[in-house]
Amino acid sequence: MSRKLAAAGAIAAVQFLLPCAKAQDASDPVIALDELSVTGGKANARGYQPLRSSIATGTDTPLIEVPQAIAVVTEQVLQDQAVRTLDEALVNVSGITQTNTLGGTQDAFIRRGFGDNRDGSILRDGLRTALPRAFMPTTQRVEVLKGPASALYGILDPGGLINVVTKKPRFVQAGYLEAWGTSFNGGGIEMDQTGPIAGTNLAYRFIAQHRNQEYWRNFGTQNQQVLAPSLTWQGDETMVRLYYEYSHYKSPFDRGTVFDPATGKAVAVPRDRRFDERYNITAGESHVAGIEVERILSDTWKVNLNYAYSHNFYQDNQARAIAYNSRTGVLTRRADATQDSNFEVHSGRLDAVGKVSFLGFDHDLLMGTSYDYANVLRTRLIRGANNTGFNVFNPVYGTLPQSFNVVATDSDQTERTVTTSVYAQDSIHLTDRLIVSGGLRYQDYTQTAGRGRPFRLNTDVSGGELVPRAGIVYLLTPSLSVYGSYSQTFRPNSSIASAIGALPPEYGDAYEIGLKAELFAGITATAAVYDIVKQNVLYTEVINGISFNRTAGKVGSQGFELDVAGQIAPDWSLIATYAYTDAVVLADPALQGKGLTNVAPHTASLFVTHDFGTVGAGRLRAGLGGRYVGVRPGDPTNTFRLPDYAVLDAFLAYDTEVAGRPTTLQLNLRNLTDETYYLSSIGTNNLGSPTATPRLFVP
Repeated sequence: MSRKLAAAGAIAAVQFLLPCAKAQDASDPVIALDELSVTGGKANARGYQPLRSSIATGTDTPLIEVPQAIAVVTEQVLQDQAVRTLDEALVNVSGITQTNTLGGTQDAFIRRGFGDNRDGSILRDGLRTALPRAFMPTTQRVEVLKGPASALYGILDPGGLINVVTKKPRFVQAGYLEAWGTSFNGGGIEMDQTGPIAGTNLAYRFIAQHRNQEYWRNFGTQNQQVLAPSLTWQGDETMVRLYYEYSHYKSPFDRGTVFDPATGKAVAVPRDRRFDERYNITAGESHVAGIEVERILSDTWKVNLNYAYSHNFYQDNQARAIAYNSRTGVLTRRADATQDSNFEVHSGRLDAVGKVSFLGFDHDLLMGTSYDYANVLRTRLIRGANNTGFNVFNPVYGTLPQSFNVVATDSDQTERTVTTSVYAQDSIHLTDRLIVSGGLRYQDYTQTAGRGRPFRLNTDVSGGELVPRAGIVYLLTPSLSVYGSYSQTFRPNSSIASAIGALPPEYGDAYEIGLKAELFAGITATAAVYDIVKQNVLYTEVINGISFNRTAGKVGSQGFELDVAGQIAPDWSLIATYAYTDAVVLADPALQGKGLTNVAPHTASLFVTHDFGTVGAGRLRAGLGGRYVGVRPGDPTNTFRLPDYAVLDAFLAYDTEVAGRPTTLQLNLRNLTDETYYLSSIGTNNLGSPTATPRLFVP
């Protein structure tokens, strides 16, 4: 069902709409630029323009009334850019860069200078999960709440959180079947079908995907299967949704290239050359099951119950780079493996949301309680002997076989976090233009972590913390507001391996002021200035080839961010960002004055789309955009830096009919100038910086 174009390696995706009633809004599987995405009866997006969100306040609120910066990558943007990973979605959000993805196996993002691959900052429908990659074919849109969110969501970094909103069953019949091929050989097929069940108060949704394609470097394949059924029951005052998602995946474990300490640049080899072995593979499966209940108590009060259980299992093998000899080009490698790794999460929250009038003022109230349980267990850790038989300029593969040597002192790695919280929040409308808000959360927590046979406990902490937040919004006009906020964050540091014993917790203070506007009845814009200071920041160092965690005394991040999205003129839409981030160590015996790893001082993006209207027998749309990421420190001591890069992308889509069925033919072109660039470093040394995908034609 896919059609290859004349250009070498080009791909066209073909999308057939299944028989359905007329689409009513943008939460249908196939959408139009001028249609709306609706949640709870109110529009949360119009094409590229975000309008409302509940991620910052827990209540459905216009973005212009929220005292914090929020960026939304809408469903239309995801469709036009053919987004299939969270990395691809977040290039449309200011101030975000990638950090250590563990060989491309996990999501890992820095927000306003802070973040790592296991910081708990990526939520799905407001809940934590065990998924290593949060973006699935079930994704409808992506929201980013900038700055601290601990008062509402608990233990988090002060840089912000990322929320993946999933597709829900609908009571309007709709669906699509999509097939595509890739320029790296292979492709995939995806189905999404939703609608009512006749004679009942039930609606269903079923999403399935199969992907299998060759990896763009000199060996490896990427494979994934997803099945995701869900069911909604709608009564007069109660809604219940049950959902389940299964994913099986197999992908390369690719740490990337080496930066030569003698030159400060990546070693001069072809960019598709891997420095590991064919057994560098991660394979696993994940499960997510949950329930959502909404009960309307009155005209002004409702109760929401959300719970999800998730589990991820994986095992991997890797030829790990240990050292590099600049003079000879020889890379010392070691055959390592993680076997029987299990990560499970229980996450739930119960919220009461209401509106009341008290002492002459209107109040938007939120009261709730939450529970999170996260447990990681890696039973068998394999470590081989060092091998110096690999030259990056003249590679000979197969000289380092897999190891089966289980190291008892490094096995049974365990990390468990249990939190119970109560919280309350009030937004007071003092006048038609002035809104003040405040929130307070009490967080009770227990963390344990350690490793080894016999087991050695390195972390055993518990306690409770009060986390406050406060904000103010003043509407200069109905479409222009100015705001300010203050928030605190708290995050107990947990480590399976610490060279200095139990690590002290992180504390953060953040101030933010900004301006929000809804311009020309089609544009949403947010400009924000912030100042964040965090103490006891966790980072990793390597001692004799073993990773240990430490904390820096105090770090700070100051910056400016701009996010603009929407329709700039009839048939013209854009999403644009810019961020300046100054993130440095403020107080630490060894690292003071150093820039934080993988944080780029300057980032920017721009994507513009034009709807040409009727062309021939269909409708033609096209888009063009670019993204820029500045120079970033590659390790805590700033001994090397990743170079800046600029990348150009485009798409062309044609909506028509084939055999009487609505059909979309779409071609996406990424990295048009074939730029060689590096997304991040491993964070601890110069031995692992993934090389980004070269010129690619994708659906």
